[in-house]
Amino acid sequence: MIIGIAGGTGSGKTTLTLRLKERFGDDVSILYHDNYYKSHSDMPYEARTKLNYDHPDAFDTPRMIADLEALRRGEAIQSPTYDYTIHDRARETVEVRPTKVVVVEGILIFENRTLRDLMDIKIFVDTDADVRILRRITRDVKERGRSLDSVVTQYLTTVKPMHEQFVEPSKRFADIVVLEGGHNVVALDMIIQRVKSHVEGH
Repeated sequence: MIIGIAGGTGSGKTTLTLRLKERFGDDVSILYHDNYYKSHSDMPYEARTKLNYDHPDAFDTPRMIADLEALRRGEAIQSPTYDYTIHDRARETVEVRPTKVVVVEGILIFENRTLRDLMDIKIFVDTDADVRILRRITRDVKERGRSLDSVVTQYLTTVKPMHEQFVEPSKRFADIVVLEGGHNVVALDMIIQRVKSHVEGH
């Protein structure tokens, strides 16, 4: 079973993803679309900071599609990883093994039809824009070494316009829209029950 979890930045996608991982442990593996950002090691750091990371073209989505198809065939894959502090793909890869449930997470995973069609359940996490920007500021400053000014500038110049152009419209492809992500206990319980019946009947 392949579950897609999409939604805007700071919406609560990761919380929901990790709740599923906590509940089902080794039966769940995770692919993060963020790890599939294209490599820009040929560009200087300053130039990399100015790239638009919220446009579909920023991702190596064909590689993710190929990896997901391999997992579905029962093959392990080497997922790329991404280093936010240098705005570039890291050298390390992470082995992802085929499991009963594969969770795919990212802001734009419903935008690409080929990727979308691989998913058995599509969940869109819908959270108020004010909450999302505050969460993003907190995360990027504390965890990713960004300055407050850079986070706000990036949000206004690329994150918000790209959300309105690509992320929000992709909500129409979702099977389930979850308000407040992993904090929505009722929705989380329903999703857990659905996954549980799949895992136990596998």
